[in-house]
Amino acid sequence: MGSWSRRDVARIFVGGAIGAPMIVSGLSQRDAAAQVPARTLVVAKNIDDIISLDPAQTFEFTGGEILANIYDRLVQYDVEDPTRLQPSLATSWQVGADGKTIAFTLREGAVFASGNPVRPEDVEFSFRRVIRLNKPPAFILAQLGWRPNNVDQLVRKTGPREVSVTITENFSPAFVLNALGARPAAIVDQVEAMAHEQNGDLGNAWLGQNSAGSGAFRIARVRPSESVTLAANPRHFRGAPALDQVILRHVPEPGTQRLLLERGDIDIARDLGPDEIASAAQRAGLRVERFPQATIHFFTVNLRHERLRNPALWEAMRWLVDYDGIADRLLRGQMRVHQAFLPVGFPGALTDRPYRLDVARAREILARAGLQDGLSIDMDVISAAPFMDVAQSIQQTMAQANIRLNLVPGTSAQVITKYRARNHQMMLIYWNPDFMDAHSNAKAFAYNTNNADDAPQSTTTWRNSWLIPELSQRTTAALTEPDAARRAELYQALQRDVQRESPIVIMFQAQAAVAMRQAVANYRQGATNDLILYRTVAKS
Repeated sequence: MGSWSRRDVARIFVGGAIGAPMIVSGLSQRDAAAQVPARTLVVAKNIDDIISLDPAQTFEFTGGEILANIYDRLVQYDVEDPTRLQPSLATSWQVGADGKTIAFTLREGAVFASGNPVRPEDVEFSFRRVIRLNKPPAFILAQLGWRPNNVDQLVRKTGPREVSVTITENFSPAFVLNALGARPAAIVDQVEAMAHEQNGDLGNAWLGQNSAGSGAFRIARVRPSESVTLAANPRHFRGAPALDQVILRHVPEPGTQRLLLERGDIDIARDLGPDEIASAAQRAGLRVERFPQATIHFFTVNLRHERLRNPALWEAMRWLVDYDGIADRLLRGQMRVHQAFLPVGFPGALTDRPYRLDVARAREILARAGLQDGLSIDMDVISAAPFMDVAQSIQQTMAQANIRLNLVPGTSAQVITKYRARNHQMMLIYWNPDFMDAHSNAKAFAYNTNNADDAPQSTTTWRNSWLIPELSQRTTAALTEPDAARRAELYQALQRDVQRESPIVIMFQAQAAVAMRQAVANYRQGATNDLILYRTVAKS
């Protein structure tokens, strides 16, 4: 395969958005498999959720996965145990006596893919631009007390390889480090980004489809709704990746993914349904690996609509989901029943399952509230597996209590954009922790102190117009609690209240089943998309 050029590989594999096979139908399976060079990895998945690849803006699953491979942070989560932080661009750090300042020492000799050295000035620039651009993920750093008018004083170069960060709140250093291990804390090459600045955007438009990082890969090409090609960065401080390039190919249909995998057009299929997974597990030359995920799946109603504000409606809906049927028979292991906002694996996560399908009970609740005649609701849903399958099951069980769901399908980007604009009635959606700390999900599900349209928050509470000052106060108390055991107890109490009294019905926690060719080695998929790293993946 040494005669293949990168241009040849890109021409063959970066194909149409419909995911049609790129090989001649007369080829045998063995010949087809040989079409993928040994140092190229082709991954098929739904990538239509990509909005931007700027770490100051990206807030979607696929974008997070890409950023994890093209940017480094000061500290990095351990893929196997994401509650642990490891050194990355910072080799060490020291917490000040006041507990509010952390001094980082940068790795000697680290460089960006451009060849520019990683400097304290790049750390300053990266954190400041997140705050100044104020895109959706900015709240992760803004919660440290950083604002456009003070971030210059709170993030400062203190030596040739040293930078210090100061927070204004009484948070524990562990929480601060968790936040700095999150996606928007990626370190951006200031020289490269500013060379492409347009109208004071700090390089935002250019970074939407290009990269300026120090990660194991760099962006080689983006074809919206078709593919993203990542090229190896031989300058990475941990050494060159085993692969020359990784191609993420947009193939939304599970059946097409399975066909491409069997024929050898791709190496990994990420979105297979239960039938496809069962088939792949039995096929010679393929294998299936499963990885627990931190993604929570739920549906919610938007309280901007007066007719959806009745708590009796929320309570009845909890009894109108066939939790076990969906998890065990429909999805067959792709999700586990989980009814609390902290995923299993987080300290304080509740594993209680107080709700089950009980139509009679739901009808009784609705009748007591004068809602026995039911109502009609539009529910937005991503038009891909497994979302449509889950939505159709919920539609059927809700109908038994005269709640008529009109499914409104759309691409991931369309649905997410509508959700953020609060333009929905009901939404079937998911949530992934922004960083590996319980507050990440508590802030999303149990905090909203300002319901105004001009105060957008990246929380599911604000997006559904659920104003909760008392719960918000308790969420803040849990954040600042220094004792770990007591903090876990506070989060458990918050989960129980959200479970019983919110317009949010939490149903499942995801489990990823990934099918791949036997030649793929060392593939690991962490609990979040930020923990899918291709640096060590190889092919025999």
